[in-house]
Amino acid sequence: MKIKTIGLASDHAGFALKQFVKQYLDEKGLPYKDYGTYDETSCDYPDYAHALAEGLEQGNVYPGIAICGSGEGISITLNKHAAIRAALCWTPEIAHLSRQHNDANVLVMPGRFIDNATARNIMDEYFSTDFEGDRHLRRIEKIPIRK
Repeated sequence: MKIKTIGLASDHAGFALKQFVKQYLDEKGLPYKDYGTYDETSCDYPDYAHALAEGLEQGNVYPGIAICGSGEGISITLNKHAAIRAALCWTPEIAHLSRQHNDANVLVMPGRFIDNATARNIMDEYFSTDFEGDRHLRRIEKIPIRK
């Protein structure tokens, strides 16, 4: 995977894990841009998901990491954007397949359901896996709704 600047987004329930993600990225020397939230005050995940998606669409960041309590809400919101393929990953194996088969450009993690060690393993797998292309490219090209 060719990394530009990694875009980050979370809500209050994902904030603690996002802080760990920043530590991980700092350890790896990977640049990132945080689209919020910036503390654990209750907030609405779509505000930060849309900001991250727009950053990806404009080419300012690639890839993205997003976190909310279950990972579902922020993932659903991100995937409303035609250019986004956000994959909810709770194991390294799912992260591997989301990159290899789906060319996922946003890694989504469930902040309330995984620990830091699991998140580290998920990110290691996500960042080290390339898109396989071939038949998988044909499939992801069919994802956008055609009118």
